[in-house]
Formats: sequence, structure tokens, C-alpha cells
Amino acid sequence: MKVLILGGTFFLGYHLVQSAMKAGHNVTIFTRGKTNPEWFAEVEKLVGDRDGNLNALAGRRWDAVIDTSGYLPRIVRDSVSLLADATDHYTFISSISVYRDFLEAGAHEQSPAEELEDPITEDISSAYGGLKALCEHEVMVRMPDRALVIRPGLIVGPQDPTDRFTYWPTRLNKGGTVLAPGHPEASIQMIDVRDLADWTIRMVEARNTGVYNATGPDYPLTMQTLLDKCREVTRSNAEFTWLSNDFLLQQGVGPWIEMPLWIPGIGDTEKVAFMLSVNVDKAISEGLVFRPLSETIIDTLQWDSQRLDSSRKAGMALDREARLIAGWNNQ
Repeated sequence: MKVLILGGTFFLGYHLVQSAMKAGHNVTIFTRGKTNPEWFAEVEKLVGDRDGNLNALAGRRWDAVIDTSGYLPRIVRDSVSLLADATDHYTFISSISVYRDFLEAGAHEQSPAEELEDPITEDISSAYGGLKALCEHEVMVRMPDRALVIRPGLIVGPQDPTDRFTYWPTRLNKGGTVLAPGHPEASIQMIDVRDLADWTIRMVEARNTGVYNATGPDYPLTMQTLLDKCREVTRSNAEFTWLSNDFLLQQGVGPWIEMPLWIPGIGDTEKVAFMLSVNVDKAISEGLVFRPLSETIIDTLQWDSQRLDSSRKAGMALDREARLIAGWNNQ
């Protein structure tokens, strides 16, 4: 196939290019030429801007388009309007954040989506899920029988820019006494970016359409299991001290970012209590498979060890971790 990827030099986009080339497809990427422009010398690179400069796409045709970089409805509308007659199939990468809430486990593809009070807002930081839902609408309206919408959960693995998963393998690798948050049996979901990319390309090849949640694994994964596996893989001497949700919140610990993958499900996080308990039966029935968790941990550690940028976007500082554990033990 001739595949156009809107994006392609950032995390999922990077791995989609890799997966498409591995499958033997001819890949074109459309970017602003600013992020990792040196990557992929072997693919066709078109430069422009989705916000007002789509000229490089005009007059071209592809068998399939994969949209990895659509966040604002008007921008997605422009891209789909231009490409609707230029492709047979359009894949939009959305997010499970489109759902109105996660007050119960098992959110599925027909669960209610977020509806924004201000549908013309462009504040992605505060309205991310609602904006993604509107972007989906733009795609489905213009290409109703040719559109595939994929809603990933937490995407992890090599090239992950968020550090939300990376924090745990790297922290366990350091050893010592490790702060473990909340309940050991708390549900965890994530998907290795390479599994998501490979499956997306297979779905595109099959011209599948409709909406699919895409996270994993295909078995119940808990925080305890994740931490144990990180300790096993790193051969660490780490020992866990489990601190309660109430204590962590009282100490002002920030869920999800400061303490990655921790969602206490009370207070400000009540609405997303079951965000890591999404139903992915539909995607699994269409061939979504998952590599062993140990492989994701090993490869993430290897990639992290080679990073030039030592700054981290998520995770707790070691001195704060130590103070919190001491405070818990001294109660």
C-alpha cells in the first residue's frame, strides 16, 4: 500500500512508520519538519502545517491515511476534507480519554463520550478528551464507511515522551526501599507502542472500520504484578512500602504524574477511578496481541539508558519518596 502518516516522527507515529515499512508498504509522512527531521531517510517527507498549510498534500493519492496528530476539530476537518477523495481508508488515532467518565469498570466503545460546554475551545490541556471526541466526529461524518477510529489507553515503551511507565522500571532498577502507591490489587492497563503500531497497520491492511479501544494486556494486571515484574527483570534488591491512598493525598502527592499509574479514585480522581479498567474485547477479537510485559520493561530500560536528555516529565524525586516513607513509618 501507499500509506500517508500525518505525523511520523514522534512516539506512536515513529513506530507506525517502522511497522508499515516492515510490512512492505510505501510510506509518506507529513510533518512540520521540526521534530526529528533526520529520521527515516528512506521515506518520502512532505513538509507543511496542518493549521493552514496543507499544500503539499494537494493533488496526491494514497491507499490509506493514518492521522496521529489530530487534536483540534477544525484542523482535523480541514485534513479529512482534503483527503476524503484522495484515499480509500482513513485511520484516526484518538484516546480512551473521550469517555465522559470512568465511574465503573469496563468502558466500551458505546460508552458515553465527553461533551464540552464550550465546543469551540482549543485548550487541549483542559479539554483533551472532549476535543478528541469532536475530532472523531469530524472523521466519521466525512468518511462514514471508510474510517477507523482507534482509542488507545496508556501507550508505553521505547520513545515514550511521558515517562509515566518508564518511571517504574528505572526506579526499581535503582533498588532500595520503594514507595508503592495505594492498593496492591489496583488495576493497571497499558499497551506497548510497538504492539499498537503493528496491530494498527494490520487493521489498515484489512480495511477495517469502526471504533476500537486499544489497551492491554489481555489478562488482569495489577500494580503489585507490575512492580514485582519490574523487580524481577531488573534483578533489583528493592523492597516495597505500600502507602495508603489517604496518606498520599494528605501529603499532597499528585496522582498519575508525580506518582505514575496511581489513580486513587477518590476526591478529584473519582471521575477517572476505573480509567485503567477499559474493555478491549473488540480489539482482541480483531487480532490485537501483546508481547510479554518483561520485554516491554527490558526494552524501555535499554532505550532510557541511551537518552541524552536526563530530565523526566513524570515520577517522584528520591528525596521526597524517602520523606514520605519515613513519615508513613513514624505514624
